[in-house]
Amino acid sequence: MRKKVLIYNQALVFFALILTSYIASLLLALFLKPAPLANFLGFLSLVSYIATLLPSIFKTVFPTTRGNKSLAWLLRYRRYIGITAFAFGLNHGFILIIQKEINLLNLHSYLEYFQGISMLIIFTILAMTSNNWSVKKLKTSWKKIHHLTYLVIFLLPWHILDKMSKHWSYLTPFGVLLSITIVGLFIRRKWIEAVESKRKQEA
Repeated sequence: MRKKVLIYNQALVFFALILTSYIASLLLALFLKPAPLANFLGFLSLVSYIATLLPSIFKTVFPTTRGNKSLAWLLRYRRYIGITAFAFGLNHGFILIIQKEINLLNLHSYLEYFQGISMLIIFTILAMTSNNWSVKKLKTSWKKIHHLTYLVIFLLPWHILDKMSKHWSYLTPFGVLLSITIVGLFIRRKWIEAVESKRKQEA
């Protein structure tokens, strides 16, 4: 009974976060002026996504931050932050599909918008499996599935630079800077982990 209540509560949080993102989108549509709404939602999705990566990256790249309370908070609520990133990304994509009249039945659309569609598919998979029920059912496969999140790290700068070429908004430089920075930090993390693994093998 307790497990059913827990699953029910997680489902409520999932839908509450998505509903909140839609309400926020509507409010932003009414008051946002400096940048197109779709771009702003994409930026919010980017920031939320990066927030899910910071605890694990900083723990390795900046060892002195391991006891940081802010990072501990991000780690504790990482699943919900990830769902929020998905919700904002979904709104971002939905608005652009309408604005640009993208034909999802046309193969060319998937080639032209490969990065965005790929990231949205990955976010959807991650959001739908960000619960204890999925962890229990998928077992060791769960971690493998959630490693898909690292593909997004490399798709992000490509997506931003490609789609915002020649029509940057005031948010674009920040988006480019954040996306390239997280790529660099992730590569640095993997390099440090590889060096430490080699040392252990040689010891």
